[in-house]
Amino acid sequence: MSNPQYIVAIDQGTTSTRAIVFDRSAKVIAIGQTEHEQIFPRPGWVEHDALEIWRNTREVIGQALSKAEITRHDVAALGITNQRETVVVWEKATGRPIHNAIVWQDTRTQDRIDELAADGGHGRFADITGLPLNAYFSASKLAWILENVDGARERAEAGELLFGTIDTWLLWNLSGGAAGGGVHVTDVTNASRTLLMDLRTLDWSEEMLAVFRVPRAMLPQIRSSSEVYAAANPHSLLRETPIAGILGDQQAATFGQAAFRRGTSKNSYGTGNFVLFNTGEEIVRSEHGLITTVAYRLGEQAPVYALEGSIAVTGSLVQWLRDNLGIIRSAPEVETLARTVDDNGDVHIVPAFSGLFAPYWRSDARGVITGLTRFAHKGHFARAALEAVAFQSREVIDAMNADAGVPLAELRVDGGMVHNELLMQFQADILGVPVVRPAVSETTCLGAAFAAGLAVGFWDSVEELESLWAEDRRWEPAMDEREREQRLARWKEAVARTLDWA
Repeated sequence: MSNPQYIVAIDQGTTSTRAIVFDRSAKVIAIGQTEHEQIFPRPGWVEHDALEIWRNTREVIGQALSKAEITRHDVAALGITNQRETVVVWEKATGRPIHNAIVWQDTRTQDRIDELAADGGHGRFADITGLPLNAYFSASKLAWILENVDGARERAEAGELLFGTIDTWLLWNLSGGAAGGGVHVTDVTNASRTLLMDLRTLDWSEEMLAVFRVPRAMLPQIRSSSEVYAAANPHSLLRETPIAGILGDQQAATFGQAAFRRGTSKNSYGTGNFVLFNTGEEIVRSEHGLITTVAYRLGEQAPVYALEGSIAVTGSLVQWLRDNLGIIRSAPEVETLARTVDDNGDVHIVPAFSGLFAPYWRSDARGVITGLTRFAHKGHFARAALEAVAFQSREVIDAMNADAGVPLAELRVDGGMVHNELLMQFQADILGVPVVRPAVSETTCLGAAFAAGLAVGFWDSVEELESLWAEDRRWEPAMDEREREQRLARWKEAVARTLDWA
């Protein structure tokens, strides 16, 4: 009889799609990865080709299985984690999207958001959704498609169109799609990012559907983060494998960091940065610019909630140095270049390319570079870019400490940038607390694997998952308090210059 020894997790991110094979000890066995096109039709507009993402998903599954030298018979379950808030609308009968996916970074719907906020402010619906009114979230993007694609609203009301965030799009296709009865489901973590779900009932809010004029017929069913949703398509490489875990990427990273207990937290360094603080079964309303969200829900258990600080531009700032300015040829070069200078030369880069997210939530902000003199050169730009990541994280964590009432003791970190040791040391310095990198830095994929594995009994409990977490590296703060506060004050002066621009 087959005794599968592996879990496969798909991580569909903003810039690439990956599949990772994990064993029972949570060790990474193999990775498949491919990037997809970033489409910028106009300033502030960001789109993806959802069909390209689906093709890439199939490709990376094949890559990972091949590298691991395993087949579907060796795989106990499949988990999915995904870029959140990104919107896909497709034809139920054909599976073809009616428009490119509108990405979480896209700001085309800001005017609509401002109209809604004019009556009651940006916190108008926070009691229902936990979220401020912002173009970042899915609802206004979905409404834009319904209003701007010919016939979309009528077809949606007639049940001909389906909506989903990327997790739903992938699950529908993986489970059979148009030809094979694809399952139309999302999980609570992704639903909690749409501005359409009621945090208390964990169901779509009729009030929010009315506000954005979204037909309920096109919405997926909301389920837990860890249960068997469907079996993989009989014609796929993983045919008949249970698809058993779904978490939005930041919640997945929290789960992969084993932050299961109230008061635990993590910071993920990716395209943007996202800090999550576990508040247990209590819905905590932020008074300092944070989001209240669902951290996860396991089967029929009570949901676990979190406070989140979302930062739009961190890793993508390094990409900007590479792709737009040509200062570096590859992302890892930014650390080497930053080490050519002793400090930032009083240069600060505030990357408010799409406004400022937490804790400011200012859509009118735009990026600035301050402190330029003839002394400044590309080494200072590189260092300022890395420091911008750490400064933005510090401001979010300050807000989190104020809301939670308990100062952070240490910060667990994950994501691609945690291998940049200059950044990690500066993060510890500017926070004044240790920064800890886990032995398995692929925590986003690991979280999806954990959720899927729990659902099928591959792992028995969250206590077992906690035992699999191990520390790899720790950075202790080495900056004195006076310098830390001076540096932070200088950063805040730079941030003030981004405001009221757009």
